[in-house]
Amino acid sequence: MGQRTPGGHGSLIKQVLDDGDGPARSALAASWRRSMTLHGLDPEDRGRAESLSDNQLRQAREAMEPMMRAADAALDRLFLAVGDAGCCVLLCDAQGVPVDRRGAAADDETFRRWGLWPGAVWSEAVEGTNAIGTALTEKRPLTIHRDQHFHSRNTGLSCISHPLHDPWGRLVGVLDVSSARADHATELMLGLIAATVADAARTIEAQAFRQAFSEARIVLAGEGADRNAASLLAVDRDDLVVGATRAARLALAITDERIAGQLAASEVLNAGSAEADLLEAERGAVRRALALNGGNVSAAARALGVSRATLHRKLNRLDLSHDG
Repeated sequence: MGQRTPGGHGSLIKQVLDDGDGPARSALAASWRRSMTLHGLDPEDRGRAESLSDNQLRQAREAMEPMMRAADAALDRLFLAVGDAGCCVLLCDAQGVPVDRRGAAADDETFRRWGLWPGAVWSEAVEGTNAIGTALTEKRPLTIHRDQHFHSRNTGLSCISHPLHDPWGRLVGVLDVSSARADHATELMLGLIAATVADAARTIEAQAFRQAFSEARIVLAGEGADRNAASLLAVDRDDLVVGATRAARLALAITDERIAGQLAASEVLNAGSAEADLLEAERGAVRRALALNGGNVSAAARALGVSRATLHRKLNRLDLSHDG
């Protein structure tokens, strides 16, 4: 965007939407269309931003408490990185409501006026196209810069959001950095902030995962995994997968059903050579059979289709302890 259209921001949006192919070619135009036709919003609406009551905000914070605990240090570090650029940092829930915030005291009144404050509602259904609500709707990182916003009242903002997923891979909210200062909202600056927000979001997801599976062993999901993508597995003492971050689920095709079915870590982790892979796969199968049968060797042997003596030999060869 960046261009000015006679008649103002609302005219620009109507002009784009009057082009029937516009929303098909542009994700931004598609969001504008949702804002106008699906949600019935008016881009020139100058009304005040919608906010939760104190009780509703308290309930929203309670629901997000695990993520807020996991995010606390990361929010501090993120604000240290972007605060001098006139930005505030918002942790928002899945309804687009900020539940935690970092900002400079000198800027508080400005951001409160803009609605960048705990309890404000930034869902796409309420505020139209905006980084928080549209990132939730489209389930992807997003930057909405000034007149890319749907509502005219928000066109002074530049906002960068990144989705957050809980330890079970579910979309639980977004991390957002917003600025109302045009002098800092250059393309280069927005790109740098977006990368910083993405790193912070991955850190928060990883910390939330470690907190949720504090009694399990946490391993990086494969030697080739992106160490910055929070691609982590939680593995129990039987080397069965008990948890996986969203990045690990996507990379390794892990589902809740596979985890519930006693998924061996060896089935999804790269152990090195083909021989080592086969050995680890066999070890995982034996461990899983023992786990499913309460450690009973005879029952595990029947499940594996081998004799008890054969299973004992396997246990010795695989260096697995057993009770008998």
